[in-house]
Amino acid sequence: MDLDSRQTSFVTYLGALQERITQGLELVDRSARFRNDDWKRPGGGGGSTRVLEGGAVFEKAAVNVSDVHGDLDPAFAAQLAGDGRAFRATGLSLVLHPRSPAVPTVHANFRMIVQGSSAWFGGGSDLTPYLLFDDDCRHFHGVWKAACDAHDPTHYARFKAWCDRYFHLPHREEHRGIGGIFFDTLGANEPGSLAAHDAFVRACGDAFLPAYLPIVERRKDLPTTDEDRAWQLLRRGRYVEFNLVYDRGTTFGLKTRGRTESILVSLPPVVTFPYAPEPPNDRARALLEVLRSPRDWV
Repeated sequence: MDLDSRQTSFVTYLGALQERITQGLELVDRSARFRNDDWKRPGGGGGSTRVLEGGAVFEKAAVNVSDVHGDLDPAFAAQLAGDGRAFRATGLSLVLHPRSPAVPTVHANFRMIVQGSSAWFGGGSDLTPYLLFDDDCRHFHGVWKAACDAHDPTHYARFKAWCDRYFHLPHREEHRGIGGIFFDTLGANEPGSLAAHDAFVRACGDAFLPAYLPIVERRKDLPTTDEDRAWQLLRRGRYVEFNLVYDRGTTFGLKTRGRTESILVSLPPVVTFPYAPEPPNDRARALLEVLRSPRDWV
């Protein structure tokens, strides 16, 4: 399969995945629905941004698909894994910000990029709790380990460590959440491996709902306090710091003149930045310990 055909097939898969995920989230939320916003990118391509706001379970949820192409800025092109300026980038990206402090925020991204004669896959998913529940962390990591093990028994350990390194805020000396898996440039300069990486990334896409929805179901109706909510809002501030300062997806979208509203839809709707906050309870304190020293969950 040539690169263009493979990427077109991947676009079709991501569109179907977007539909499955948004339907699954609507069934859990029950009170709100996603609105669809199709857009075109000046210079080539476009996408579909789906956003749910003000739900009973999700305060803000975004599940986006984009397929853009054109020419990269020469300086930015030199920083990527391919050759030349011509590019096509296809991906699904989602961020779900729950209303309850007992339900974690989650992020996932699955993408294929072609630059000149080179192509690669990237993606992963990570969990950002506000109150630590060990069994949620074990479940989340267990689903991703199973998805990895079905393709390569070395994947999970490698991609879990990669995730811990990537989602790190050095100025805070803590991680954004309890991790998951993260990978990039799979298949770059290895044309013969693209089919295997394609299959693996699709398996990861299929694993997202099983990794996250059981956590939502068991935590969404737990009682929480005003102090829990205040802690959630300040921890969202750390999420904002990472996305605006360190996140490569944000940088790539802005550098390729993507749609700003769709790129920054990952930011939470309500956030606070109190001075020198202290965790309000044992679950919040336990979370900070894990954020400072990542744990092996499976």
